[in-house]
Amino acid sequence: MMLGFKVPLLLLLVASLSYVLADIKTEEDVLVITKDNFDEALEKHDYILIEFYAPWCGHCKALAPEYAKAAKKLLDQESKIKLAKVDATIESELAEKHGVKGYPTLKFYRKGSHIDYSGGRQADDIVSWVLKKTGPPAKELNTVEEAKAFIEENNVAIVGFFKDAESDKAKVFLEVGSAVDDQVFGISKNADVFAEYGVEDGKVVLFKKFDDKKAEYNEEFTVKDLKNFVQVESLPLIIEFNQETAQKIFSGDIKSHLLVFLSKEQGHYDKYVEDLKKPAKEYRSQVLFVTIDADESDHERIFEFFGMKKENVPAMRLIKLEEDMAKYKPENPEISAENVKKFVSAFLDGKLRRHLLTQDLPADWDETPVKVLVGTNFAEVAYDKSKKVLVEFYAPWCGHCKQLAPIYDQLGEKYKDDDKIVIAKMDATANELEDVKISSFPTIKLYKAETNEAVEYNGERTLEGLAKFIDSDGADGEGPAETEEEDEDDDAPAKDEL
Repeated sequence: MMLGFKVPLLLLLVASLSYVLADIKTEEDVLVITKDNFDEALEKHDYILIEFYAPWCGHCKALAPEYAKAAKKLLDQESKIKLAKVDATIESELAEKHGVKGYPTLKFYRKGSHIDYSGGRQADDIVSWVLKKTGPPAKELNTVEEAKAFIEENNVAIVGFFKDAESDKAKVFLEVGSAVDDQVFGISKNADVFAEYGVEDGKVVLFKKFDDKKAEYNEEFTVKDLKNFVQVESLPLIIEFNQETAQKIFSGDIKSHLLVFLSKEQGHYDKYVEDLKKPAKEYRSQVLFVTIDADESDHERIFEFFGMKKENVPAMRLIKLEEDMAKYKPENPEISAENVKKFVSAFLDGKLRRHLLTQDLPADWDETPVKVLVGTNFAEVAYDKSKKVLVEFYAPWCGHCKQLAPIYDQLGEKYKDDDKIVIAKMDATANELEDVKISSFPTIKLYKAETNEAVEYNGERTLEGLAKFIDSDGADGEGPAETEEEDEDDDAPAKDEL
């Protein structure tokens, strides 16, 4: 009887153990994680990058092939690092537990603890990022064969040639290697490797599979300068804007960008890009040259941001990614090396005036109780010192603005016969002002008579509240008011989408 009891129990234990130790399912070398095997995966693998995704998410679909390619590269390298994914629409409880608020969200788990992924979305970027987080800042290249393999398997490879790894230059190189997550670094003290690449002690060479194939660092050995060299030289002279390159474009130290709008369907890339390389090389440490394909529907919002239409291509604009996102438009639209150089040179010399968007002034702009303002008539109306002028700066997509519209119309009716008060509105997404910065919608300002002092309204958006604000000359309008940030709405362009 005892034997009869022990055998089934033993079988049950074996079966349970087999279940626990069963391999986690993979798809294209990527582990498929669920709430049932999440803890097991973390116990089994010391290093694991997990993507929380949604099947319908466009960014997730774009990432999928690169993610699978990265997983295979790590597998081929016999790396202990694993890539995994979680369908957050099915494993919603797991996603919520791990603080997932958008897709895709990637988290890197190292021996149980995690950090947020901050690398790029191409296979090489993913591989280099996880390797950096688990190993030394630079891979030791002890033979010519190792050096050749290292350079060959990476789109960009930065190699330091130092006979003494404890030298000041080598320490700077390794510090930059630790700081730059999206590129791979190698280091060699082998004389044969030095001879193979014709370099001397203390040299840094960036090898790349595009443009001029390699670049040597010849500046002073400082962390700042070497890091800037790596960031600049690791990008193509002309970089095409897409989901994969967006992060590299916007996260770099170069904040001035020449955007060239072209159409692949019309053959513009073949016609113009080669001609852009000469000025791009001349200004590469100061201005990033970026092409944007006008045929891509995802880029429509970029055109709106610049007040352009697809039929305007080929065209170019300059943008400075500072707080106010200043834009510049050339007088001569010709896309040629000479004209581009002239445009960029004038920009760098501070000789260009900002290009401010404005709509055409409607013929009936002042025929309704709420006056319509655009870039060209704003100053004339708002700064009329003989009147109080209340202006609503709105966005067509803003839900709060839509709710306010009927109340604001009533406000216009209330004061339509008062020749000392003007109620006005302006679409702040289509009209820009040099001296007025709007970052949330709606923003309501009262421009006082005589002084033109602007007072912002922060009270409840009711007819009574707004009227009280006007009648008190801006004294009564305190309290928080809900607004929508420009870069938080689905229909508003954010910096990484431009």
